[in-house]
Amino acid sequence: MNWLYRQKALLEKRLFPGRAQRWRRWKQHDSANHAAIDHAPLARLFSRYVRPASDGATRVAYGEFEAADIAALESYLAACARVAISSFDRAEQFAFWANVYNATTLRLVLRNYPVTSIRRIGLLPIWLGGGPWNKPVITVEGAALSLNDIEHRILRRNWRDPLIHYAVNCASLGCPNLRPTPFSGRALSAELEQAARDFVNSPRGVRFEPDGLSVCSIYVWFKEDFGNSDSGVFEHLRRYATAPLAGRLAGIGAIARHHYDWRLNDAAGS
Repeated sequence: MNWLYRQKALLEKRLFPGRAQRWRRWKQHDSANHAAIDHAPLARLFSRYVRPASDGATRVAYGEFEAADIAALESYLAACARVAISSFDRAEQFAFWANVYNATTLRLVLRNYPVTSIRRIGLLPIWLGGGPWNKPVITVEGAALSLNDIEHRILRRNWRDPLIHYAVNCASLGCPNLRPTPFSGRALSAELEQAARDFVNSPRGVRFEPDGLSVCSIYVWFKEDFGNSDSGVFEHLRRYATAPLAGRLAGIGAIARHHYDWRLNDAAGS
């Protein structure tokens, strides 16, 4: 997925250099505007359908969604599409984009459920550029945006923060958890730090195999966000590792392999 995104981005840059301005527009913000966007409708849905499991990974009860709650999700996203997000401060913008990404992903799965993996959604197989990530999922301030647009061209490009990867959830078991509550601009720093600690200290983030250390593929696919080196990844992991992981990482200096579980984070059968 990351390789395909890179190739598409390079081709777009060469063929359509004027499009860069399209993405710079999302740098606009008003640091004096501390108003909060209402994510309560999404919070109600998360509280009902996002559930913790014994392995520490949250699951979503997609098969239990009632028609009224699907309609509530649609109404929430319609309200998000009407937000003049460029007029808010940076923290509120980050929370908005993370919540929109997660809510549109939720809607995408619900529209295609039952499905075993988000990679099954789309006309083409993933190795031919398939999957749902490049199809527009919401229009904000007149711009039709895909999941890749939100994650890579808005969040990653404008924030340059590795904690982004703990905020967006791709509906897969290998991904950092979908939080049971939406992100809030006012509590954003603490929420992101906690999400990082939860994932790093779980086997989905870091685990030890007979041949050495295995890390989540996120740290390899997006190594540039983690210092662009194995040492940068280790520095990041040690920052958020707690006992006993912190002690075990102290004596390791190389990554042996990486892992990722693309199965749907479905509560059914968990």
